[in-house]
Amino acid sequence: LPDSFTKNGRNHQGQKDAMCRLEVSAVDFSDYHPLKAITVTDSKARRGGRKGSTSSSSSSSSSVALDPLSSMLDGTDPLSLFAAASETPTLPHSISAGKEEEVGSDFEPWSSKRGEILSRFTTTEKLSINLFMGSDKSKASSPSSAVSEKVRTRLEELDDLEEGSQRELLNLSQQDYVNRIEELNQSLKEAWGSDQKVKALKIVIQCSKLLSDTSVIQFYPSKFVLITDILDTFGGLVYDRIWSMCADPHPLPESFSADDVNDTAKETCLNWFFKIASIRELVPRLYVEAALLKCNRFLTNSGIQETLQRLTAMIRGIGDPLVAVYARAYLCRVGMEVAPHLKDSLNKNFFDLLASFRQIHGESVQNQLSQQRVEIPIYLTLYSPAIHWILQCVAYRAPEVLLTETMDRCKKLGNNALLLNSVMWAFRAEFVAMRATDFIGMIKDCDEAGFPKHLLFASLGRSLSCADPPESERLSILNEAWKVATKVRSPRDYINCAEIWVEFTCRHFTKREVNTVLADIIKHMTPDRAFEDAYPQLQSVIKKILPHFHDFSVLFSMQEATRDPVILNALLHICKTMHDSVNALTLDDEKRSLSLLINGFIRMVSFGRDFEQQLSFCVEARATFCNLEPVIIHLIHTVNQLAMETRCVMKGNHSRKTASFVRACAAYSFITIPSLTSIFSRLNLYLLSGQVALANQCLSQADAFLKAAVSLLPEVPRTISIEGKQRSSEPFLLDFINNFLSTLLVVPDHPEQGVLYLVRGLLNMVQDYTWEDNSDAKIRVYISALPLLAAMSQESYLYTIPKVDSNETLYGGDPKFIAEINKLCETLIAQVLDHLKGLGRDEGVRRQSSLAFSLFGCLLAHGDLRNNKLNQLAVNLWNLSHKHGFCDTRTSVRTLEYIKHQAQQADLSHLSDMTARLSLQSRA
Repeated sequence: LPDSFTKNGRNHQGQKDAMCRLEVSAVDFSDYHPLKAITVTDSKARRGGRKGSTSSSSSSSSSVALDPLSSMLDGTDPLSLFAAASETPTLPHSISAGKEEEVGSDFEPWSSKRGEILSRFTTTEKLSINLFMGSDKSKASSPSSAVSEKVRTRLEELDDLEEGSQRELLNLSQQDYVNRIEELNQSLKEAWGSDQKVKALKIVIQCSKLLSDTSVIQFYPSKFVLITDILDTFGGLVYDRIWSMCADPHPLPESFSADDVNDTAKETCLNWFFKIASIRELVPRLYVEAALLKCNRFLTNSGIQETLQRLTAMIRGIGDPLVAVYARAYLCRVGMEVAPHLKDSLNKNFFDLLASFRQIHGESVQNQLSQQRVEIPIYLTLYSPAIHWILQCVAYRAPEVLLTETMDRCKKLGNNALLLNSVMWAFRAEFVAMRATDFIGMIKDCDEAGFPKHLLFASLGRSLSCADPPESERLSILNEAWKVATKVRSPRDYINCAEIWVEFTCRHFTKREVNTVLADIIKHMTPDRAFEDAYPQLQSVIKKILPHFHDFSVLFSMQEATRDPVILNALLHICKTMHDSVNALTLDDEKRSLSLLINGFIRMVSFGRDFEQQLSFCVEARATFCNLEPVIIHLIHTVNQLAMETRCVMKGNHSRKTASFVRACAAYSFITIPSLTSIFSRLNLYLLSGQVALANQCLSQADAFLKAAVSLLPEVPRTISIEGKQRSSEPFLLDFINNFLSTLLVVPDHPEQGVLYLVRGLLNMVQDYTWEDNSDAKIRVYISALPLLAAMSQESYLYTIPKVDSNETLYGGDPKFIAEINKLCETLIAQVLDHLKGLGRDEGVRRQSSLAFSLFGCLLAHGDLRNNKLNQLAVNLWNLSHKHGFCDTRTSVRTLEYIKHQAQQADLSHLSDMTARLSLQSRA
């Protein structure tokens, strides 16, 4: 309203004196107010006034009535009530604005609830709205206009709204309705910005009237949100306007009192409240005054407290229980924002709500629901946002005794499920947990027709997930809750309840109980693939389990091998989360621990004989866990095992489909192995994969793996890191080469690569490799290759692979093939002998002794010692190994005894002559 409104015809100085003295003064409103003349005085005689003030000596007095309906019988009206209230002395027990308790971050604000309400309470029915269509009479008058004329004009404008200068818009869709409300909100801001404050007030009154309309009842909670947004905007504009008027001469502090406010600001504030008091309808008058609740700070220090009490009583005059409960919710909201320390009005609102709650089942409500074809369970849900909010305000930092009183009142109402649900949501979890058994008893007594019991148990479970009930009651609580949950037929309702109680189970029980709960979830969510609509809830179940099982192996051990997509998807998500937590700062021990857990999960996955599905899972897992090398290695082993299982299942029936699958497995390994950083992991997996390919008669794939291994040998570093320490790689390389050589016996030569091409390629790599200084590793490889060549020269090999033709079959003992073997053996022996000579010159006699004895043992086991040259070479090697006394005497004695024993056989009699030339020498 323009600040000049009602400035003529009032005793301003007298009112100012009264406010400064916090006493009630006589005020005459008859000159400027459209209602009847009212004189409000105090029975006490005026003690004095400032110059220019007027006062009345009338002995009549009036006080604020708690019930607005009964006040009408006394001949009073809202203006007289407000005038009396505005002049009431400060209550001794009131708290000044500067000392008010503030709402903490533990209080969930209304803004966090808006979106959920708007998205939840929707409608497809047509809506209607009244838009102000009157002439714009609220523009500022010309400077020559008399003040009294301005007053009269503005009063007429406000009456114009009351007298029906409106247009009703029908058949609006929900979105159209929202758009219209937003237009009104924008019009409010524009009117205020252009100093058309009466028009702004008209818009707010018009919007507030819409909250009396429940013609489309399912949309009412959303309508409440939209309309109260406008009220909040209006309240903020008025407060900021009055606040700005207090800046002269100095801005008000945030913790100001009414004594700090200047006369102009108080006058303007009173003008606003007088105009609000003239609103004829109860609902808009109540809402608009509640929107300006904070402005009472400018008038008196106790004004907010008194206004809250009066508005709380006024709500009793609202006949529709749904409209009333949301009016109480709004009053509690502005009350919490302005004066959260005034708990009495909050409690009074809630207990008034309880007292009027039976109206829900009254005839008028039932007729309304029948006309709109709304079932009572749907209707009850409309109350939830308002009751939740009221109880949240009531329960905020409330003492435990209030919960006891609330529970008692709920019992007297017959344990109404809607109220009981809100109580468990609102009060501190610790209070609810200590009374969990009592709440279960109350839930059992509830009527399930309007509010399902599983929703009540879900609310109880939320509290118990945050606070612990008495230990002796925990098992009975879980049993009672699960009895209800497991009987829920709807998969969606079931999983919503089960998801909550999983956390309670994990907090207080062992893996046995958790496993039972998980089994029940699987049982309910498997039929008709109900799990496909519940992935978020299922993931939530797993997330709630994980914090309570620090040993993940215990968690994974709760499940046997499975192919259930729900379990696999949930566990895969968990494992991915663990994998994604790895970064450059992650310790090796932590990586190993994570890898062990993920590998345990991979071992648990089994698709039976659906090998293609198993391989597909491995492909997905490779992409998911690419940063953990032990997991990739495990996946390659898994795929190789899968290829072997395929061969075993087919029992030798090597069909085209089976061969194709094995080749796919080989391709998986061949592609994956190069991604590994550990070179010995790559070498061993190349060899393993080649052996698997050979076993499945995939010769070209086996050949590719083995060639890749040979080609990788030059990249082997001379040292490797083992547990943080650098060590020589030679022992590991020798071990790999010996294993590789044993495999080459059964590998047939490639028809286009020549005789013994893999053996020659390996030996060439060994020859070119940069070995350590003073190392005998290369010579030991040569010695190890001699038994392989000897085995290759036999007519029948020591071992073969079924359905794979080795060189014994391909060459059939061909003399040229044998000649190639002998030639290669001579070359290797010559290399060894040259090295032995070099050791003698370099004083490496200990190494010389060891190598000479190793070559002697190789010739004894695999050579034809009937050949005189070879026989003599063996004797020379024996003598060389014992020449300097470095050969182990015990080993030498046992070897000599073995030779003598062999010489007793008829076909080995030539060894008798050799034993005579073998002597034992000790160190000089």
